[in-house]
Amino acid sequence: MGVTDTGLRNADIDAALNDAKEAYVARNPKSLARYVEATAVMPGGNTRTVLHYAPFPLAMTKGEGCRLWDADGAEYVDFLGEYTAGIYGHSHPKIRAAVDGALDRGLNFGASNMTEARFARAVCDRFGLDRVRFTNSGTEANLLAISLARIFAKRKQVLVFDGGYHGAVFGFAGGGSPINAPFDYVLAPYNDIAATRAKIAEHADDLAVVILEPMMGGGGCIAAEPAFLQMLREETQRIGALLIFDEVMTSRLAPGGLQSVRGIKPDLTTFGKYIGGGMSFGAFGGRADIMDLFDPRRPDALPHAGTFNNNVLTMAAGLAGLTEVYTPAAAQALNARGDALRTRLNALCEAADAPIQFTGIGSMLAIHTVRGPIRSPADAARGDAKLKELFFFDMLAHGIWLARRGMLTLCLPIGDAECDKLAAAVEEFLSSRRSLLAAAG
Repeated sequence: MGVTDTGLRNADIDAALNDAKEAYVARNPKSLARYVEATAVMPGGNTRTVLHYAPFPLAMTKGEGCRLWDADGAEYVDFLGEYTAGIYGHSHPKIRAAVDGALDRGLNFGASNMTEARFARAVCDRFGLDRVRFTNSGTEANLLAISLARIFAKRKQVLVFDGGYHGAVFGFAGGGSPINAPFDYVLAPYNDIAATRAKIAEHADDLAVVILEPMMGGGGCIAAEPAFLQMLREETQRIGALLIFDEVMTSRLAPGGLQSVRGIKPDLTTFGKYIGGGMSFGAFGGRADIMDLFDPRRPDALPHAGTFNNNVLTMAAGLAGLTEVYTPAAAQALNARGDALRTRLNALCEAADAPIQFTGIGSMLAIHTVRGPIRSPADAARGDAKLKELFFFDMLAHGIWLARRGMLTLCLPIGDAECDKLAAAVEEFLSSRRSLLAAAG
C-alpha cells in the first residue's frame, strides 16, 4: 500500500471514528453530565484509570444478571464481567444471601471470625495450596508474594515480562510504569525461551523470583506456551529462585486454575477478583515452608497487616461462591462456552477475510486487529489501534459492554442468547466496516 493509499485509509477510519463518537455523545447526555461533574472533584473525573476513555466514559446505574443499564437508560449485555471479577453476574442470589447473612451478624469485628478458616480450606483444596493468606486486592497479593519470595530466597531481583501486569504497582507495558514498586526488576520477553533462559542465567546469583500470568489478561489474553512455562519451572529450580504464577484472573479457567491444565506447579500462586465472591479480595499461597514465615507463633515471624483481610462480607461471599456457585462443574461448563464462542467469532472473521482475531482460553478472550500468530504483547501491538477503538464504539451501539482495550470475559448468567447477540454484533461490524477492514488487510 502506497503512502497516498495509507493516508486515505487513515482518513476513512478517522471519519468513521468521528461519526461513531458523535453518535455516542448524542446517545449519552446524562453520562456526559456525570463526567463533567466528577472532573471538579476527581482528577479527570476518574479514580480507576482503566475505566476512562474519550470522549467520556459511560456511567452505569444498575446491574442484574448479565445485564447493565447506563444513566440514559440503555441496556447492555455485560461481556466485561468486571475484568474477570464479576464471574457471578450482578447480585447472584447465593452471594446476596451470604452477604445478607453476614450483615445480620455485624461488621468489623476486629477479631478472627467463624468463616475465614473454612474459606481458607476451600481455597487450599481447590488450588492445591499448603497455606494461604488473604489480602484486599490482587495488587496486595502480588506485593506480598514477591516480598516474601525475596526474603525466602535471600536475593533481591525480580524477573518480570514485557507487557505483564500484576496490579497497580506492577505494570510492565512499554517496559514499566513510573509508579511501580521500587524492586530490582529484570525484564524478559514473554514466550521467548532462549532470551528468557539467557536472562535467568545472567542474573542467577541474585534472582529471587520469576512472576508471570500463565495467560496474560490485561496484555491481551495471550497464553504462555507450555514449553515456556516448563522452562521457567526448571530454570528457577536449578538456580534456587521461586516461581510465582499470578492467577488473579486465570484461576477461573479450570477447576484448579490454569496451572492445573498446564501441569506445572509454582512455588506460590496469587489470587483475587472472583474468588472473593466479587468483593474486594486478594490472596497468596503455596508451599508451607515459604508461607509459614508469616506464622505469628514464630519468633522471627514476618508481619502481615490489613484491617479487612478477613472481613466478614468477603469471607462469606467467597465461601459461598467457591463452594456453592463456581463449582468445578460450573467452571468446566463456563470455559467450554467461552471456547465455543471464541471459535465462532474467529470463524466469522475468517469468513470475512478480515484482519481481526480473538485470542484467549475458556471464558477470557480479547480482540486483536492484526493477522498472524500473537505470542507476545509486541505481536499484539502491530494491530490497528483506531480499528480496535471503532470496534469498541460499534459494540456499545449494539448493546455490548466490553473493555475499551478489547477484553471480554463471560459471567455465569451469559447463555446462548447473549452469545448470539455478540456474534451478530461482530458479524454486523465485519459487514458494515468491510471497506475499512479490506484496506487494513
